[in-house]
Amino acid sequence: MASYISSNANRFYTALESGYGSVASITASNRIPALKLTVQQQPEVTERKDKTGSRTFPGLPAGGRRNTAFELQTYMTSWQSEAGGPAYGPLFQAALGAAPLVFNGGVVASCSNTTLGFASPHGLSVNQAVSSGGEIRFVAAVLNANTVQINAPFTAAPATGATVGAAVTYQPATELPSATLFDYWDPAGAVQRILSGAAVDEMEIQINGDFHQFHFRGLAQDVVDSASFTAGQGSLASYPVEPEVAAFDYSIVPGNLGQAWLGSTAAQFFTVTEAAIVLKNGLDTRSREFGFSLPQAISPGQRTVQAAIGLYSQTDSATPALYQAARQQSPISLMFQLGQMQGQVMGVYLQSVIPQVPQFDDSANRLQWVFKPSRAQGTVDNELAIAFG
Repeated sequence: MASYISSNANRFYTALESGYGSVASITASNRIPALKLTVQQQPEVTERKDKTGSRTFPGLPAGGRRNTAFELQTYMTSWQSEAGGPAYGPLFQAALGAAPLVFNGGVVASCSNTTLGFASPHGLSVNQAVSSGGEIRFVAAVLNANTVQINAPFTAAPATGATVGAAVTYQPATELPSATLFDYWDPAGAVQRILSGAAVDEMEIQINGDFHQFHFRGLAQDVVDSASFTAGQGSLASYPVEPEVAAFDYSIVPGNLGQAWLGSTAAQFFTVTEAAIVLKNGLDTRSREFGFSLPQAISPGQRTVQAAIGLYSQTDSATPALYQAARQQSPISLMFQLGQMQGQVMGVYLQSVIPQVPQFDDSANRLQWVFKPSRAQGTVDNELAIAFG
């Protein structure tokens, strides 16, 4: 006898596509944790104006244009460091654009404040990340083949001869790749879904909630499902079966764990109450071409990266300096480290942000400053860097 399907009885996978709308291949390692996947596909609304002799709507013909939108929410979780990054890395690459930069680690020759020297050539570039002792930092400048300047000092500087850990860094690019999202359900007779040509229009990183969360919203080419599949959809000859389910162990990272470094000269802040980093790609799709019902390509617009921050006001030197920078419209750098253990650390780095003048919130016992979304700036594709270590 048929029964209801549990909303927990599904598994998600994602991978980058080799071409827009061509469903990617996956293995068990492509599985991702997720809170919720919302998919909405609807035909483009048009109006018939032919006179039918009555007021009854006679319907629309099949084959019209279809628009597909999606939203995926997930917690920040642990991952296996040797895997080269988290399983949801393809979604970050789809949001930013560039292929990830992998730093395999190195031996420390010296470390003094923000200067980090290696015993051999490091091969790092500006905005690429390094990790050490459960902390993550970004390269602010490459001083020479063996030495870099990092955006903020490590709170526990690595000793000479120590090993700096591996990190994978995602950075913006002019063009965006697309990803495939797989939504498999139990029992096997349930309708399975594949979202092909998933392009991330908006990415939001929420900081200092109960748990760190990521939200991805965007447009897709099509929804391919097991109930109505026909050969050729998503460039598939047959509907793909789910990979053999492997062990899927991970830990959720509490939202209060991490570090905040703000200011024209980066200073660590312990007073942040909430923060959100939002990237918007101004995404459009090539969906008006004659002869097609589905979009044929991604067309990103101008990128917008914004940071919203709430923090308690203090009489130290660093907090009033933020207010002064906002009044003078002077750029500051901003870095959040999420998590504090190797394999559970993420860094978000905005090298130049013009902060909004904060609002004073005196509704609670302690005065809070609320910096409304402040936009990051840069030269060419360098407003934002995201890394995992």
